[in-house]
Amino acid sequence: MPNEDIDYKNLESLEKYRSYTRYLNQAEATRNKPTWWRTYKQYLEQEDPEHGVERVDIGLPHYRPSRIKEARERKKLVKENRNSVELERATRLRTFKISLERVQAGWEENNGPYEVQRLADHYGVFRDLFPMAYFTPRVTLRVNYSTDDSLQVHYGNRLTPTETAQAPQVSFPADEGSFWTLLLTSPDEHLLDSEGEYVHWLVGNIPGGAVRLGDELCHYLAPFPAKGTGFHRFVYILFKQEGMMDFQEDVRQHPCDSLAERTFKTVEFYRKHQDNMTPAGLAFFQTQWDESVTNTFHNTLNMKEPVFEFNRLPVHHPPQVKFPRGQPLRYLDRYRNGKEHTYGIY
Repeated sequence: MPNEDIDYKNLESLEKYRSYTRYLNQAEATRNKPTWWRTYKQYLEQEDPEHGVERVDIGLPHYRPSRIKEARERKKLVKENRNSVELERATRLRTFKISLERVQAGWEENNGPYEVQRLADHYGVFRDLFPMAYFTPRVTLRVNYSTDDSLQVHYGNRLTPTETAQAPQVSFPADEGSFWTLLLTSPDEHLLDSEGEYVHWLVGNIPGGAVRLGDELCHYLAPFPAKGTGFHRFVYILFKQEGMMDFQEDVRQHPCDSLAERTFKTVEFYRKHQDNMTPAGLAFFQTQWDESVTNTFHNTLNMKEPVFEFNRLPVHHPPQVKFPRGQPLRYLDRYRNGKEHTYGIY
């Protein structure tokens, strides 16, 4: 056992370290000495070999501007605000208003990508789509299922299959001459493979930010979370291409109503094209079954709708007695809605 060679009855005979450095060196040597027992870390590595393995960043590189330049711009802005008579008057009269558009733009430029990355980690997006990898979404991806912002896809908000039945409007900032790939997939929806996905939309070679001008490799299919399976995640991923690409192997027939042909794995798609594309944008929502899913299974996919339900057995109560001795005061409540005659009235 550890420290079994120490005579605890005669502690005065033990060697004194006399300095912290000598103690630290002795502790390091003792820790590196092989032992016959296994530590907690070794048990954990045996159960999960990938525990503690550092993930790979597969996203776009971040080019931060000079801090000196940022400090100068901030100092200049503070000076202008202090010399502004209108700003001072609006603040004093409590009529000063902050533009939410400027706040949103500042958030997207500074802290937004890192907060979206943490949200994606929280919802397990990287764990299920890119095992042992992650990326910081440097490009803001806006997906909207309505003309206004009432049905916009954010980062884990809830939408219904009825609201997402048609292809959305997608926009993102892009340089002229750049090419992009847009993917919509669901890591929770596959009916046969727990690690499989269904591709719901795939558009490649998008010039600039015009999604409608890209090559539609797989047409849009409405979400169809099976009844009784809870909420499903639907993830939009935006890839930045190095240039025009050949997606001949990824084209599905139109219309593609076969779930076998829509079986998909994001990590395999990325590994096949990782030399020519980089994940840059991310947005995702959650949805669960409603009545439109039945229509999708029957009329679009031409198949029976799978239903996952648990049939609960009725609660069993022993026969009611007329004089319930030793029973709680609410004894008659369990028989109140029964067909048998109940004695007494509450």
